[in-house]
Amino acid sequence: MATTNRIVHFALVALAAISLTLTAAPEASAANAPLGYQLMCLKNPAECKAGGAAKQKVSRDEMATLRAVNARMNRTIKPKYDAAGTDVWTVNARSGDCEDYALAKRDALLRAGFSPSALRLAYVKTRSGEAHAVLVVYSNRGRLVLDNLTGQIKPLSQTGLRVISMASSNPLSWS
Repeated sequence: MATTNRIVHFALVALAAISLTLTAAPEASAANAPLGYQLMCLKNPAECKAGGAAKQKVSRDEMATLRAVNARMNRTIKPKYDAAGTDVWTVNARSGDCEDYALAKRDALLRAGFSPSALRLAYVKTRSGEAHAVLVVYSNRGRLVLDNLTGQIKPLSQTGLRVISMASSNPLSWS
């Protein structure tokens, strides 16, 4: 019975995600967003809101905040891969994989007053070709990457990452 309930729950969540994709306005389309992200947005809509400037002004104080958030999340979240065949995106997870780190960093920066539209989740490939997710901050200092694989914050052009798809200023619209 428990297995049947899980299957029905998953089917309903998947149907809701498909419905969201089909009924969203073109400028708010989630069609290109990863399915795990779409499902997370259904459960946590506040985490997927746009607003504010598309570029964050990053002064010395904001840079210190970026470094502190990156270091704290890299230190406190314990690495744990999703089960084979799943892609679960979780906000403020205690353990998780790359997208969970990126979501936690985005949430912390939102709470610190950063513009939602400047905080972009990105699906990338590493230099070795591995699928990976990072948070990219669009700023007056360029596109800055917060990555759980490094404590350094670098411009995207200096990371060696190849962007496969990234959220636009509207987190529900990916390209």
